[in-house]
Amino acid sequence: MEKTSKCPLTTTNGAPIANDQASISAGERGSLTFDNWRMFEKLAHFNRERLPERVVHARGSGAYGTFTLTKEMSSHTIAKFLQCEGSKTDVFVRFSTVGGGQDSSDYARDPRGFAVKFYTEEGNWDMVGNNTPVFFLRDPIKFPDFVHSQKKNPATNTPDPAAMFEFWANNPQSLHQMTILMSDRGIPLSYRHMHGFSSHTLSFWNHKGERTWVKWHFKTNQGIKNVTNTEAAKLPPFGAQQDLVDAINNGDFPSWSVKVQLMTEVEAREYNINPFDLTKVWPHADFELIEIGQLELNRNVDNYFAETEQAAFSPGNLVPGIGASPDKMLQARLMAYPDAHRYRVGANVNQLPVNSPRCPVHHYQRDGAMAGMPPAFGTDNNQGGGVNFYPNDRINEGAPAPRPEVAEPAMPVEEDAWIKPYDTIDEDNFTQAGALYRLMSDEQKNQLAENIAEALVHATSDVQERMLAQFAAADADYRVRVSRALAATG
Repeated sequence: MEKTSKCPLTTTNGAPIANDQASISAGERGSLTFDNWRMFEKLAHFNRERLPERVVHARGSGAYGTFTLTKEMSSHTIAKFLQCEGSKTDVFVRFSTVGGGQDSSDYARDPRGFAVKFYTEEGNWDMVGNNTPVFFLRDPIKFPDFVHSQKKNPATNTPDPAAMFEFWANNPQSLHQMTILMSDRGIPLSYRHMHGFSSHTLSFWNHKGERTWVKWHFKTNQGIKNVTNTEAAKLPPFGAQQDLVDAINNGDFPSWSVKVQLMTEVEAREYNINPFDLTKVWPHADFELIEIGQLELNRNVDNYFAETEQAAFSPGNLVPGIGASPDKMLQARLMAYPDAHRYRVGANVNQLPVNSPRCPVHHYQRDGAMAGMPPAFGTDNNQGGGVNFYPNDRINEGAPAPRPEVAEPAMPVEEDAWIKPYDTIDEDNFTQAGALYRLMSDEQKNQLAENIAEALVHATSDVQERMLAQFAAADADYRVRVSRALAATG
């Protein structure tokens, strides 16, 4: 229920806002629409809150490597780099913490970014994921508020666990991801010892125009290793960065088994959960993991700033055969990520060597900061005097033109869908969190409860009670253990 206030929430131009918790979509499970002006305003402003550091994922480590395809996927996708077994694709991978700035520690209790840039022969595909299969939110309009709650207190500029739990108490959809974050997997020992996930549902389409929904998994071949809060406090703040550099320099190349889950469009319509809900996983019992390749990192960067710091990943960097989905969080990222890069680095961010495709690039975009860098076009003069608009009469002379054969098949919207904000407060936020909890050993459950209690103790008694109610909704024992840990902490 929306809380009432004598102070109306408004846009930056002073107009009162009717709903600030749900984006507008074409049906409950449908795509976001372009009249989401409030969401656009929030995300665009959020992208410009810091300069020049990334607002999120500021502290990162990167390296180059190779993806080797071990199972061809031609029956599902026309993506060229997924056609021939044994084919190799160059990659650049950037790992990161999420909430902290450049001055933070590699060992914060925080999700880890796991972004892979595939330099394919038909352009760069960016798999922009995390080390968790889900996220805190299913609606992007909440994202700036969520990150504000996880950052430092605006008055004291110090961490504020009370604000974190106040946000989570008001947003039960965060419970699944919060359970992962507070578990023993909340602080990886190193970037080499954690999994990666697309988290979002993406899509494949094949030469017949048939679409398949897909989730990507990168399973570490080094094994999962984590540290406790106590152990993390004793580690150097740059430890994960040092570990990655040293491992590669010593020839101990880290690798991951690359796997996918596939779901047909019919299965998606009939499945008992929304397959585009970022707070949910697809159970492996229903949709098996299929191994399709190996990812290996084998070369460190030559210059951290030029490569790792200026690397720019976008979920909108797609290639023929790989597309998006009606996942609302993903759709917002299609706009927000490249917008952030244009603001932080510049309009020609994709001309920087680390971001530049390894295939020819032809388009009609001109000018802007750093225009005309050699890697993208083989020229240093902003594409010279060539025609800079389309359509034009120079196609027979080699001017770029679209290729209709790579078009993504049409995606239907829900029948009789109404365009309005859809609040998902009554969605099942607890079943999967409870299932995850019951997979844990007693030791893991106790560690989870203690990690939660160490932060939740700083929240108000009202927030504590609402969080305990969420834990109970997931599993009665979950509440019991957290309540007991809270009492011991207090």
